[in-house]
Amino acid sequence: MSTKQERLGWLFASPYLIYGILFFLVPLVWSLFLSVTDWNLIAPTFTFVGFENYIQAIQSPGVQSAFFVTFKFMIVFIPLVIALSTIVALIVQGLPRFKGLFLIGFFLPYLASGVVSSLIVKGILSYNSPINEFLRGSLGLDIDWLGTPFAALFVVAMIIAWKFTGYYALILTSGFESISKEVYEAATIDGVTPWQRFWQITFPLLYPALFTVLILSIGVTFGIFTEVYQLTGGGPNFATNTWQMEIFTRAFTNLQAGYASAIAIIASVVTFISIYIIRKLLEMWGKRNGWS
Repeated sequence: MSTKQERLGWLFASPYLIYGILFFLVPLVWSLFLSVTDWNLIAPTFTFVGFENYIQAIQSPGVQSAFFVTFKFMIVFIPLVIALSTIVALIVQGLPRFKGLFLIGFFLPYLASGVVSSLIVKGILSYNSPINEFLRGSLGLDIDWLGTPFAALFVVAMIIAWKFTGYYALILTSGFESISKEVYEAATIDGVTPWQRFWQITFPLLYPALFTVLILSIGVTFGIFTEVYQLTGGGPNFATNTWQMEIFTRAFTNLQAGYASAIAIIASVVTFISIYIIRKLLEMWGKRNGWS
């Protein structure tokens, strides 16, 4: 390769390199530096405290709750969003025409503002909302949606599932489209039932798309913030206290920027290790069944 071609390659790659340096490398180095200080976000001076912030963070009830809440969100959110996105993909797949139009319609919630959708839901679930009036008057149910631990977690998971269903349905639809119709025709001739066709043909061939959706949804659970901040503030009793909520509270409410940076580093490590382990387990499962 000539020097001119090398320069041209660096020129085309430079926007991405500059972006990565400015918005990833520099913040990462700065966060690592802050994590060993006691900077309070305001004072011009700070003191190096070594690994004290990390030790304190590991022992903190807020950080411990963030760790367990994330996996609770996984248990509720991931099956919910995969089921909904699969149903949407199957519905769209069965349409004779205008599939793209319907997919765009389902995709629109992904583009909606998390703040706006959270405020709408907060109004719908308020004490005097029509839904709660009906539940109390007709069914005798008085539910504090955002004041009960499991109900609050479920509401947040539902909002995020509603937002990402259309996006994941796009991926699953492409997976359905990649399955040859001849395979289904052969299965029909062999007398395979619809249930057997789904589990023995559709599911294995759809596995790559499902694998992608699953890994993406796991990543989403580690970045939940807007909905929690708007609806519950991490409560009640740390029931919805995510990593991002804990970092925000420590940094901008308690003005503990150094401590918050240490939590952010811990959260990054936990996120990477969790996704890596889950991905490897899924790959092993897929290979064992001959799906990947």
